[in-house]
This record gives sequence, structure tokens and C-alpha cells, in this order.
Amino acid sequence: MKKYTLIIAVLAVVLSVFLVINSLLFIPNVKLQKDKVYIDVPKNIDIDSLTKILSPYIKSQATFKFASKIKRLTKPHPGRYAIKNMMNNNSLINLLRIGQKLEVKVTFNNKNTLHDLAGAVSHQIEPDSLALLKVMSDKDFIKEKGFTPDNILLMYIPNTYRLYYNTTPEQFRAKMWRAYQKFWNEKRRAKAKKLGLSPVEVGILASIIQKESTKASELPRIAGVYLNRLKKGMLLQADPTVVYAYKQQYGKYLVIKRVLNKHKAVDSPYNTYKYAGLPPGPICMPDIQSIKAVLNPEKHQYYYFVADFNKPGYHLFSKTLREHNQRAGQYHNSLNKQGIYH
Repeated sequence: MKKYTLIIAVLAVVLSVFLVINSLLFIPNVKLQKDKVYIDVPKNIDIDSLTKILSPYIKSQATFKFASKIKRLTKPHPGRYAIKNMMNNNSLINLLRIGQKLEVKVTFNNKNTLHDLAGAVSHQIEPDSLALLKVMSDKDFIKEKGFTPDNILLMYIPNTYRLYYNTTPEQFRAKMWRAYQKFWNEKRRAKAKKLGLSPVEVGILASIIQKESTKASELPRIAGVYLNRLKKGMLLQADPTVVYAYKQQYGKYLVIKRVLNKHKAVDSPYNTYKYAGLPPGPICMPDIQSIKAVLNPEKHQYYYFVADFNKPGYHLFSKTLREHNQRAGQYHNSLNKQGIYH
């Protein structure tokens, strides 16, 4: 009789342990206000730190930690994960152990320097901006791919890319190089060659016209103006390059609403009032729309343009310097009336 009592007691203990473990593993522990949330798990994280990341979304940190010990979760895979409502500890731990991580969408545009770009990307994937900038600024890589430190920004085509959260700086750079090669296909290279430009030169000119106008409809016409000037051997005399050069020397946060003679006098290879041809690099990150405008310019006989004082945001185009000077004078008078002197 005692023997049976002992067996029953042991079975009861075993059953109790089973029920406890079953409860720890299979009773829902995730409680959300929506169907799912996304979490980012960095590399080399311990269970305590992981639990802290999960804490806003789980009902019991203690049961998650205990279940992690039972299932021997010691090194969660880094990445971005979708945590679904009503998940139990078992499903959650399996997800983090197997590493079924999600891709993230990395988007960037309008970044004027590699430093700015690295900062923007670092907010979307795991590597910090310093790690990204170090790899992106590598001189050997830049030279190998046919760029210079002045124009390497052009390798990064502004768009939305799918990457893993724990993408390394080297992997990010490689992805961007592949995207650059894909963008500059044979058709686009042929168009650039027909214009007498390399892909890099197209990017530099695109950065200038992008700063000239926010009106997409005007970009091909402005591109045509600058291509006409290049073909004729004229100075580009692009105001955005002067602004860029002046800010490089005197402070990038300066607000310049009106280009004056003192700005045009700045000695810089980016000053297209002083130096012929294109500057050595882009003055901003040109978007795809601006690049396409250069590759598909409007064919015309315009050599000049000035802001339209009656239609803000648009420009007036001229074939002769005389007509241009007349319109430019009207524009400057308009600025004077508005009290804009610098």
C-alpha cells in the first residue's frame, strides 16, 4: 500500500512539474494593443537585456526568463522581429533562437554629405554612424570603384532598400554598389555618353539642377540650359554652386536668400562663376528624378534663366544675354521691394 502511495505521490509531483512547465511555455505571455509589434535585437545581447526590450509587451518577465533557461536560449539571433499578440514563451523563444528575422526598409534622400547619409542610415539598421562612415569613406574602396572622395556620394542612389536590421557596414556598402551598377545600366550609360558625360558627371549636374528648382516640370529645361552652356564652352555660373562653396568656407548653416558679388568671389573649385566646367563633386545628393532630367534634357536654344518674380518657384528662360539681364533686373528690383538684401 505504501508503495502505491509513493508512486502516486511521485506521479503527482511529475504531473505538477509538467503542468508548471506547460504553463510557463504555452500559456500566452504577449499582450499587445494591436496584432503585432516589431522589436530590434542587437548582437551579443544577454537574456536580461533581451527581457528588458520585451518588457513593454510581455505579461511576465519572470516566466520568460525561466522558460529561456529551460529551452537554453543563451544567444538570441540579432535582427528585427515581429512579435504577435498572444504569443506564448515557447513560440517567442523559438522565434529568437531560430533567427527568423525580418527585412527592414532603409530609405534615404536629400543628404548632402557621407556624414549626413551615415547618420540617416544608422537610425534604420544596427551599425552606428561612425562605423558606417568609416567603411563608406574607405579610400581604397573609393579608388577601386572609380570614384574620388569628392564624388563618392553619387554611388548612393536615393531610394528605398530592403536590408536586415543587423546588416554590417560592409554589407550596406556592397548593397549600394550593386544598386548603383543596376541603376547605371547600358541604356542610361549610352544616354550619358551621347551627352558627352560620364555617370558621375551626370550626377554632379543633376545635383545642381536639383538645387535650382523644386518644380519637376522645369528640371529637363534647366538641364538643357546647362548642357547648352557646356557645349558652347561657357561658364556654368550656377548660383547653387556658389552658395555651396561659400557655405563650405564660412559655415554650412548660413542662410543665403540672395547671391551677391561677395558670394561669387569665393575661391573654390565649386564656384562655377570662377572655374569652367563641372565642379569636382555633387553639391547635394541628386534624386533619381533629377538624374533622369539630365539624361533626358529638353532640347532648346536657351542659355539663361532667372527666377520668375510673378510666379514663385518657377523661372523665366532667355536665349540672349540682353533679354536675361532685363529680366534679372526686374527680379532684383522685386527682391529689393521685399527687403531681401542678402
